[in-house]
Amino acid sequence: MPTGSKINSNTFKRPFSIAVFMMLMLFCFSCIFAAGYDFDKLGALAKQRYGEEAQKDIEELQQLVYQLKTAPDAEKLKKINDFFNKKMLFADDIEIWGQSDYWSSPLESIGRQAGDCEDFSIAKYMFLKAANIPNSKLRLTYVRAQLNNGGQKSVKAHMVLSYYSTPQAEPLILDNLVAVIYPASERKDLSPIFSFNDKGIWVGSNPNPKDDAQSHLSKWRDVLLRMQMEGLE
Repeated sequence: MPTGSKINSNTFKRPFSIAVFMMLMLFCFSCIFAAGYDFDKLGALAKQRYGEEAQKDIEELQQLVYQLKTAPDAEKLKKINDFFNKKMLFADDIEIWGQSDYWSSPLESIGRQAGDCEDFSIAKYMFLKAANIPNSKLRLTYVRAQLNNGGQKSVKAHMVLSYYSTPQAEPLILDNLVAVIYPASERKDLSPIFSFNDKGIWVGSNPNPKDDAQSHLSKWRDVLLRMQMEGLE
C-alpha cells in the first residue's frame, strides 16, 4: 500500500489484505500476552548499565520468547534453560556483588553474565512465564544438594526451578549444575526443602500453598520489586 493511502471499505475484501490483517492481529495478540514484559525498557537499561553486548542478549532473549509463545512446554523448558545456562557463568554473590547473599534480577544477571543458583532459577522462572507457561506450573525450589568435587563430598543449600505439568505431577528440574532436564526422581542428589513462586510457599508434598511467599521471603519481595522497576511485570 503506498505511503499516505487510506484504508477504505473495500480494502479487506481482497484476500491478500485479509491475510495481512490476520498477521497484524496475531502480532497484536502476541503483544497482549507479553504485557508486563517491556523488552524495550529492558534493552535500554541493559545498554545503559552494561553495554551493547547486554542489550544484544536482551534482544536475543526477546526473539526467543516470541518464538516459543505457541511451542510445546517441553521445548520452552529446554530452550530457556539452555539460554541462561549458556549465557551465565556460576559465581558466588560475594564475587559478583560483594555481598554474601544477593538475589539478582534477570537484567543484572545478564549484564554481569554471571550468577549463583538463585539467579539462574529466577531468570528461568520469569522468562518461562513470558513464554506463556502458567505461573501455577513453576516453583523455585530450595534443596539440599549432594556435591562431589574431586572426591570431596559435601551437602550444600541450592536452588533449582521446578516445573509441574499438573499440581500432582512429578516435577521436572531445571538446574544450572546439570544441563539436562530430569524428573525429580532421577535427581537423587537433591533433597527438596520448600518451594515458592510469586503466589505462595509449598512445604512437603502438599499441593496447596501454605502461605504467601512475599510476606516471608524478603529477598524474593525485593527482587520482584526490582524486576518491576526494570520492566518485568
